[in-house]
Amino acid sequence: MAINLKVNGRSVTLDVDPTMPLLYVLSDFLQLNGPKFGCGLGQCGACTVLVEGEAIRSCITPVSSVEGFEIVTLEGLGSPDNPHPIQRIFIEEQAVQCGFCLSGVILTAKAILDQNPRASEEDISRAMSGVLCRCCTHVRMVKAIQRYQKEVAV
Repeated sequence: MAINLKVNGRSVTLDVDPTMPLLYVLSDFLQLNGPKFGCGLGQCGACTVLVEGEAIRSCITPVSSVEGFEIVTLEGLGSPDNPHPIQRIFIEEQAVQCGFCLSGVILTAKAILDQNPRASEEDISRAMSGVLCRCCTHVRMVKAIQRYQKEVAV
């Protein structure tokens, strides 16, 4: 079945099973490696993408359910030469180790601060609680998110 997607500003039409998880379409058909397969249950956040500005878990989202919506992956925020401000701040704060969880961390933080630039620390912590990182860089990630909120989001 032909599915029309708009990913990172680019329109594509793919002949795929409409029940296929969005994550597989992004990685296997569009070669986007920002979202990762983590738990496969939508619980760890490694597969997070933005759909119409909202952070969703692409591993449990059927591709047909996001047809026609704007989808943004970690690659769609910025480029290596011109990273998005939140990506730049994460680099400057050295808030990255292995990078496996970065789609979840950065896109969840961006979504919550785009929706509520004055989100409280508790609001941010609640939103970030569903994103798991095993590298123990939470302190630096929180610092980067708070810096992004202070410098850019507000």
